[in-house]
Amino acid sequence: MTARAFQIVDYPQRSPEWFHARVGRLTGSRAAAMLSSIKSGEAAGRRNLRVELVCERLTTLDQSPDFHSRDMERGQERESDAIALFEGATGELVQFAGFLSSTEHMAGCSPDGYLGDFDAIVEAKCPKAATHLEYLDRGAVPPKYLPQLRHNVWISGAEAAYFVSYSPDFPESLALSVVRIERDQLDIDEYEAAALQFLSEVDEEFERVAAMSNARCSS
Repeated sequence: MTARAFQIVDYPQRSPEWFHARVGRLTGSRAAAMLSSIKSGEAAGRRNLRVELVCERLTTLDQSPDFHSRDMERGQERESDAIALFEGATGELVQFAGFLSSTEHMAGCSPDGYLGDFDAIVEAKCPKAATHLEYLDRGAVPPKYLPQLRHNVWISGAEAAYFVSYSPDFPESLALSVVRIERDQLDIDEYEAAALQFLSEVDEEFERVAAMSNARCSS
């Protein structure tokens, strides 16, 4: 396993302390926006994320969109069942950590679980029935979740990731889907280069605004 370069901030996910630990950091849920691109110029999602992180560093307050849907709430409610079924199906014991805060970069992640000494991470989704069926048919990690897995493997140093989808509405034999993807399938070096370039841009923007603030205070 890659040498560990993070500290565990062991507060429950979605608690005030957990949100505070994430402030100003590139996280797995933000990875897709960071990687967004267009043919010319900078994608709006990437630009908005850069501004969001700068504002978080200036205010020390979480600036991420506060969006909740019934599907999201139902997924959170079922997550523990998904993990329990994953353990039963694989024989693995899933451990939990609130937030992995990188000791090298302004980044971190919150995997849904991990195996061993972060040998592998687990990401569990509990989508609506139609989406779960799509995942069953695909038999691979859905593209929309690859940025999150790449980011979380990068931070944790894990050698693999499990993508778990669970829907109790299906017959027992189809209720759980488990896909394992190896570290070398995720192009971690390429992802790290993109993440560090983005974080460098966030640093530059933050320093520019901080300098503007200092100039106003001294005038």
